[in-house]
Amino acid sequence: MPRMNLAEFTCNVQPSYIEDRSDPSCHEYAFAYKVTIVNTGAVSAQLIARHWMITDAMGQIEEVRGLGVVGNQPLLKPGERFEYTSWTRLNTPHGTMQGTFFCMTEDARLFEAPVPVFMLARSQSLH
Repeated sequence: MPRMNLAEFTCNVQPSYIEDRSDPSCHEYAFAYKVTIVNTGAVSAQLIARHWMITDAMGQIEEVRGLGVVGNQPLLKPGERFEYTSWTRLNTPHGTMQGTFFCMTEDARLFEAPVPVFMLARSQSLH
């Protein structure tokens, strides 16, 4: 009999270029990203920490680790969602970002919620 995944968060990201925080003449390109996390599992669980890998067009990788997201460690019941917006800066007009949220169920079982790779791109740089 297949085992049901009791703890699961599904993550979606919507990135956008931030013109007023960017300065292409200084190779500074700012990007916002809106993250939606949904508890698609069968038990309540809390997001404890994050790990992001941000890669610019030259292949330079910056890793960001920390507790929670934007000062929160949301506890989500099954079906609940949490959204937040943050931002990052690249030295190139495009790159990628991917990550992992480290989570824990109410009965102290650890699990990871992957954030699939997504593009950070200044629209003019792709033409």
